[in-house]
Amino acid sequence: MRGNPLVLAVCLLALTALPLVAAEGQQHTASGSKGLVVSGSVAATAAGVKMLEQGGNAADAGAASLLALSVTKVGAFCIGGEVPVLIYDAVTKDVKVLSGQGASPLDPQAVDWYMKNGIPGSGVRSAAVPAALDLIVTLLRLCGTRSFEGAVQPTLAILDAGGPTSYIDTSDGRRIETGHNWQAELAVTFRKLIEAEHKAAGSRNDRLQVVADRFYRGDIADALEQWYIAQKGFLRKADLAAHKTRLEDPVHAGYRGYTVYKCGPWTQGPYLLETLRLLEGFDIKRMGFLSADYIHLVIEAMKLGLADRDEYYGDPLFVDVPMKALLSDEYTRIRRPLLDTSTASLEVRPGDPDRMRPLKAPRPTPVTPGGTTTLCVADRWGNVIAATPSGLGSTAGVAGDTGIIHGSRLVSLNTWKGHPNCIQPGKRPRVTLTPTLVLNNRKPVLAISVAGGDLQDQAATQLILDYVEFGMLPERAVSEPRFATTHHTGSFGQDKANRGSLQINVRVSESVVTN
Repeated sequence: MRGNPLVLAVCLLALTALPLVAAEGQQHTASGSKGLVVSGSVAATAAGVKMLEQGGNAADAGAASLLALSVTKVGAFCIGGEVPVLIYDAVTKDVKVLSGQGASPLDPQAVDWYMKNGIPGSGVRSAAVPAALDLIVTLLRLCGTRSFEGAVQPTLAILDAGGPTSYIDTSDGRRIETGHNWQAELAVTFRKLIEAEHKAAGSRNDRLQVVADRFYRGDIADALEQWYIAQKGFLRKADLAAHKTRLEDPVHAGYRGYTVYKCGPWTQGPYLLETLRLLEGFDIKRMGFLSADYIHLVIEAMKLGLADRDEYYGDPLFVDVPMKALLSDEYTRIRRPLLDTSTASLEVRPGDPDRMRPLKAPRPTPVTPGGTTTLCVADRWGNVIAATPSGLGSTAGVAGDTGIIHGSRLVSLNTWKGHPNCIQPGKRPRVTLTPTLVLNNRKPVLAISVAGGDLQDQAATQLILDYVEFGMLPERAVSEPRFATTHHTGSFGQDKANRGSLQINVRVSESVVTN
């Protein structure tokens, strides 16, 4: 099928050199000497650049950019949304994950309601616990050097300038009318958090913790709970109080001498690693960039990875995801022969890593009754973060007079009993949000963030291949035509796989498409 399936917001940074880069997208670059910032908003990028210029590190700049994104990209991201983050520490040369993802309500009766009625696509009952604020505070506390006040100042300037009393729900392009000036209200909320930081005693980390406590366990949490009740939502203050940004180990795999890092199976990210492991057994460079053979093979490998995603991935705090087996040499070896280089598969084909068999019958996928933006930062010391902020546009509106807008991420859970991604009290949805870091000899060479739901890692896979196999620099890679498949269970509403589907950018030659 001809089309333009991957018109996506993409951050792709080559990190072998670290000039100061300010970019909204692939069209805007500038050079300097203190690092790199790329995001989905000019104002958010400027906030991060300012932090680097003032001597802050990548975490400080990332926090400032995330706060600005939460008010400049509403509909794609909001302070009531979520942010998975990969962090490279230049001193330890280690990569860590911050899981900025909120969970479902703790109340079993709420979960019973979802199981009987399905998970709404929007509205307050589709909202997970707001995670972005605690992620930002945790990023500053564990990896940064600056205060919350310092990080939020550029955002306060944006809010104080005012704006429309509506925002775009990017899941379908609708404009949501709030009926009041949510910018002024959110500015008041942020200033309450600054006030808490000022009044707190103890170390910088202690004061940052007080910021999170006021939001999740103080008067702001009280105001949110009142709104949840008034809107007939299920979240409560106990859900907010229980929320914690988890520091986790990443999942990783080797490819052609590089090491690729992803967040764990509470995201879709590890299937990219499965895909690369399968592809490593083929001479991709010899096939040629965007040749018919190349496109066919990559699509077929992604289908196998996506089948395992849909079969096994879920919040590992609740389910046992066989991640080690899925990425093992033996499993890769028995799955690779399933890649027919001449014929496209029309079947959904998960494997069986427990018994080390190449295939098993897939689970049934009954049909049940967004938005994202991007951020990558590197500082002068070589620290790097890649983040995929999202708010998955919700029609729930603004929470009372707090100015806080929630997302609708619970829609990424399902209600299929026994499935690893079935909703449970306090469970994180298996999200599409999936930043990427690529290292060579323990040093970062690529940071990737893509917006686009189920297409995110399809694009990221191709960007990695562009760099590793075909030697492309980011400015070329992000502008090259791409291709995609919907041969998978959809992550929003859990639509059945469109088996055998293939979408190819219109700029790919007709001879390749018809081959």
